[in-house]
Amino acid sequence: MFSFSVPLGKLVRGLSRLRGGGSAFPGLVVEKIDPGFMERTLASLPHGVAVVSGTNGKTTTTKMVVELLESQGLKVFTNRSGSNFTRGVAASLLGDVDWRGKLDADVAVLELDEAHAVHFVNKVSPRFSLLLNVLRDQLDRFGEIDKTARLLEHIAMKTTDTVVLNREDPRVARIAGSVQGLGSVHHAAVRYFGLDESLRSTFPNDDEMRTATGTASPGTTPAGELPAAPEADVVLRRAGARDADFEFDGETVTTPMKLRGVYNIFNAAAALSLARAILGTGAVDTPKLVKALGEVAPAFGRGESLTVDGQPLELVLVKNPSGFRLGLKSFPAGGYATMIAINDNYADGRDMSWLWDVEFESLCEDGVEVLTGVRAYDMALRLQYDEVPFGAVETDITAALRKFIDGSRGKPKRIFCTYTAMLAIRRELAKITIVEVVS
Repeated sequence: MFSFSVPLGKLVRGLSRLRGGGSAFPGLVVEKIDPGFMERTLASLPHGVAVVSGTNGKTTTTKMVVELLESQGLKVFTNRSGSNFTRGVAASLLGDVDWRGKLDADVAVLELDEAHAVHFVNKVSPRFSLLLNVLRDQLDRFGEIDKTARLLEHIAMKTTDTVVLNREDPRVARIAGSVQGLGSVHHAAVRYFGLDESLRSTFPNDDEMRTATGTASPGTTPAGELPAAPEADVVLRRAGARDADFEFDGETVTTPMKLRGVYNIFNAAAALSLARAILGTGAVDTPKLVKALGEVAPAFGRGESLTVDGQPLELVLVKNPSGFRLGLKSFPAGGYATMIAINDNYADGRDMSWLWDVEFESLCEDGVEVLTGVRAYDMALRLQYDEVPFGAVETDITAALRKFIDGSRGKPKRIFCTYTAMLAIRRELAKITIVEVVS
């Protein structure tokens, strides 16, 4: 089977790319004809496999970890397309292995969807895992967030070396008890990334977001929350507009940041902690590590900055209340032309009720020029309740984008978009400006 599965998979991948097909389809084919392909290929890596999962920030955080490790001379395999199902990993492997199925890499750093990560770790036990957060997202797929927390816990329990947890999210931090408890088989080490006390209100956990004050009311904090915050391996001490302070090894370092958005800066602390775990206690060039962090550009569609008519156009992925809130908070209230594109395809999540948990008052001053996507009229209704003025409502994304660009010439632009809307927008923008090709 192995003798022809890789050549056949590569052929399917080549044909799929020529036809403009999905990046994960070749992986689905090779999984069917050679179920052991992924496990066999990844087993040879000297530093093993690291899994990044959680509700928000997987793609950009994975990109940061990859670039941090590469700054230390490691060859890193990753699923660069952002296709975070197991078949997406298999498809990415097909692009990197030679015709004999050999992967030239030291470590694999993989972004994985919470549910599909469970299937992956049942086949391939990760040596390292990074669990970012648990927030309401795609309720039609995951149900309530405690189910998502259990999925992340399963990833942690399959991890053999080190689990990196978000100290500020009680559902994630609590996973440490399972990893290090009597029932744990591997007894993996646990380390945390965290926030300075002054920044915690900026990143409310899911229970805190349901209250007007941002502080959980009695009875809403999950039972079993850690009584005292454990010491974190990396702490974000300050997040500026263009730089940030991180504390680790008893020292605080300041670095400029190309990444936009406070959510990306916090995830940079997570990336630092995972990279440090993978590199171990050997010779780590810390100045190079910090320099590499400052040079990471946003992943595609996640705060990605393009240029249209000489003005910046920012693409901001939004898929749940927390992500949309932090996306809005990452821009000045005025001075931008704004478009919102909301789809409800499977990859976006069918349930769009979460839009009612986002406050849109910051858009009142300048309004929204164009609303688009399958659920454009739902978004229009939501904005009416917050008294946010808006212009055109056009469900066809191509027509809406043309209208938005023509009507806002000479102004910086931002587009808040769900995942499949973002893919459609990038395809259209590629016709008029330089857009990174992701394969």
